[in-house]
Amino acid sequence: MTTTKLPLKRSFRPSLSMQLMFAGAIITISFILIAVFAPVFQSWGWLQNPTESLSNPIHQAPGKDYWFGTTRQGYDVFSRTLFASQAALKVVLLATTLSLIIGVPLGLISGYLGGKIDKMLLFLMDTVYTLPGLLLSVTLAFVVGKGVLNAAIALSISYVPQYYRVVRNHTTSVKTELFIEAAKAMGASPTRVLSRYLFGHVIQSVPVLFTLNAADAILVLGGLGFLGLGLPEEVPEWGHDLHLALDALPTGIWWTALFPGLAMTGMVIGLSLLGEGLSEVFRGRGRG
Repeated sequence: MTTTKLPLKRSFRPSLSMQLMFAGAIITISFILIAVFAPVFQSWGWLQNPTESLSNPIHQAPGKDYWFGTTRQGYDVFSRTLFASQAALKVVLLATTLSLIIGVPLGLISGYLGGKIDKMLLFLMDTVYTLPGLLLSVTLAFVVGKGVLNAAIALSISYVPQYYRVVRNHTTSVKTELFIEAAKAMGASPTRVLSRYLFGHVIQSVPVLFTLNAADAILVLGGLGFLGLGLPEEVPEWGHDLHLALDALPTGIWWTALFPGLAMTGMVIGLSLLGEGLSEVFRGRGRG
């Protein structure tokens, strides 16, 4: 009597890229939830008003009453650190969305039409791309002033060339494919070819760029806030809080800088992991 061996079930092990993507997604979603529910927690009395200075205590070390301590100005560090995620998400989402809305159509048009339009746009975008992002954002912040929308505009200009270059290069390679030639032979207009056939192919790399730009925008916004050029002073923002903590650090008041710095670093790591994971996933699909 012979016995047949059943095949062993293979346990599913996600690849490293999937693990990175899931880890980044969890961290990013956590910050989004904090930003959404921070006002709710304040209305329930769980958080102090981040813009209201406490008369006492000042420079209180972290403890059961004030988990992250208080600042020299009398602000609750825990409350300001949580509420600062709101400002970061608003500015970053606006900045990356604006750069996407401008850069993607320009890249499609430039790559598809070619000629003088392509050369002119390519020269303009390469010129902007060579400028340091933080320096360009600082210069624009001086011009447009403080505020959520103004900070988003100052950040978005430096990201437009990245979307343009990626989409333009992809469009240049895809427009010679047979299905594009067939669509044009059947009488499809340039607008229909761009929107119906090219857009769906070149847009696949945009989510990766979107998340990586968002991570960079967090750092640039922090730099603007540190220099006093980002948001109004009354708005909780990690970079501005780090600037306020400068005078306290030499006296051993470490908590006013530690927790905003950790929060900003955590959000950057989350978005970077999400972007790198998405990049590996899309590369795998491309090889497949």
